[in-house]
Amino acid sequence: MADENDVLTDINPDPAAGANGADNRPTVGLINQYIKDLSVENPNAPKAFQWKEQPKIDVQVNIASERVNEEIHEVELKLIVRADTEKGNLYLVELSYCGLVGIRNVPDEHAHGFLFAETPRLLFPFARSIIAEATQNTGYPPLMLDPMDFDALYQQQLQARAAQQGQTAPAPAGDA
Repeated sequence: MADENDVLTDINPDPAAGANGADNRPTVGLINQYIKDLSVENPNAPKAFQWKEQPKIDVQVNIASERVNEEIHEVELKLIVRADTEKGNLYLVELSYCGLVGIRNVPDEHAHGFLFAETPRLLFPFARSIIAEATQNTGYPPLMLDPMDFDALYQQQLQARAAQQGQTAPAPAGDA
């Protein structure tokens, strides 16, 4: 039995805990994901179903992040997919697929990489599925977008921004 003069100590103290017991460990995670906006146009149906020419598919990708509060960001993966032929547009699908990301105790340069490279990588398979279903629902075969290397796209953006500012691009920070 402990005597009132004995000092109780924690055998396994958490080295990341602050003096007040706060958790200071770096933490990131995807809290939620959702469709923010979805637009599907099939402007030339039904006559376009008779067109025999192979469509030209154009895919545009944009990634944005907005701070919701001190520890939560909304990351938006925006995909615009157009299928055009010489005779006209077959379909246009615009999707804004978002994720709420929690970030705590992570340096800004690592948080930025997580928001603009890793989070889109996590969101993409779901957005890809939505695009496939939307294009199939227009009466055409489902469009299965090719996988994207969001880390490479992120590094290209960093290099382009650095070149624009007349600097050399920073070395990749490693896994974010």
